Amino acid sequence: MKKIGLTILAIQFAFLLYSQSKAEDVKSFTLSNGMKIMVLEDHTIPNANMYIFWKVGSRNEYPGITGLSHFFEHMMFNGSKKYGPKMFDRTMEAAGGSNNAYTTENVTVYTDWFPSSSIETIFDLEADRIADLALDSKMVESERGVVLSERSTGLENSNFRNLSEQVKAVAFSAHPYSWSVIGYESDIKNWTIDDLQRYFDIYYAPNNAVVVISGDVTLEGVKKLAKQYFEPIPAQPEARKVHTIEPEQRGEKRVMVHKQVSTPNVLITYHVPETKHEDYYALDVLNSILSTGKSSKLYSSLVDKNELATNVFSYMPETFDPNLFYIYGIANQDVKASDLEQGILKVLDGIIEHGITEKELQKVKNQKLMEFYQTLETIDGKSNTLGTYEVYFGDYKKMYNAPAAYEKVTLADIQRVAKTYFTKKNRTVGVLQNNEPQNKEESK
Repeated sequence: MKKIGLTILAIQFAFLLYSQSKAEDVKSFTLSNGMKIMVLEDHTIPNANMYIFWKVGSRNEYPGITGLSHFFEHMMFNGSKKYGPKMFDRTMEAAGGSNNAYTTENVTVYTDWFPSSSIETIFDLEADRIADLALDSKMVESERGVVLSERSTGLENSNFRNLSEQVKAVAFSAHPYSWSVIGYESDIKNWTIDDLQRYFDIYYAPNNAVVVISGDVTLEGVKKLAKQYFEPIPAQPEARKVHTIEPEQRGEKRVMVHKQVSTPNVLITYHVPETKHEDYYALDVLNSILSTGKSSKLYSSLVDKNELATNVFSYMPETFDPNLFYIYGIANQDVKASDLEQGILKVLDGIIEHGITEKELQKVKNQKLMEFYQTLETIDGKSNTLGTYEVYFGDYKKMYNAPAAYEKVTLADIQRVAKTYFTKKNRTVGVLQNNEPQNKEESK
């Protein structure tokens, strides 16, 4: 009866999700310049948003220009033909709106939120910076300094960022996922205006974007404004595809990083497939089983029971190409890095050898469905998730199949993906700890 009750709960969440919106409620059209636009009407409140997914991230870079994708996240707010420096934010705020942006290994996303009455202003602002971004040399130098400071501060203040950058560089021998999104310091210092202009022309072309607009709008109104403001921007030749495939890893890799820390940090990564792979949902569920909540496998074993760690988490990014599954732990006082590492591996080996229980699986399925439903309660969540499914899964309609996809994950699937990917030859281990004293005198 308990299992049936849990299944009914999952179905109820799925029903709630479908009652919010359906695949057929999303209308899409493509402008003559190749820009795809998706519209989801929601007249609950008089607000709307616009999410622009540019299919460019650090995977599109190469040594010499690393960090450019993230740099444009800064430059896109610093002036264009009609709206000068700092005017983008000021104009949007005057119209009652706000904005943000984020850059990943795969995409750069710009987000605008606004009263629906201000939608034409938003189209005008976005069209201006897409068509005529100003790459002013003084502004470039100013933002270059900001990014360099952001890089150094981030590495100093975040042990995870410090260690993960080194681990990625070792785990990948060929693919551009080997460098961090912010790029190498020497590259940041040496980008030229020509580098920036060339990159912008290629990747900020309308045919390289997916636009999602949700909220108090109409399809007809969006079409009219899109044709007026976005369609005149010319398409560009398609960007060169990233065709590099990371070779199969044939042995464990290890990296040691020294930094002044109170206790050692351990990062274990495994190569896993891209997001649209058939194993994605099983791996995503396994990720939650490992580290979502205090009853999760890693937390209950390493923090509560054995007191090996003060914090532990796992993470699997959305990704276009095969990437890494991350497991990170911060050692407790007087705990060696090797003991924490073995503790993590013991948890993984337990899943590989014995699997998990039906209760654990159903609990995570219910959590996934609840999180999914809560995300889609807002127009922001709808736009971000629709765009995410469109670019990572290849079709926004698959968002509406996600509840069923999670429900199909079985105990055997969890054990199978753990056995398949959590192998010694497929892992890279990173340890961050203090310098070890060279001799007794040095240790005094």
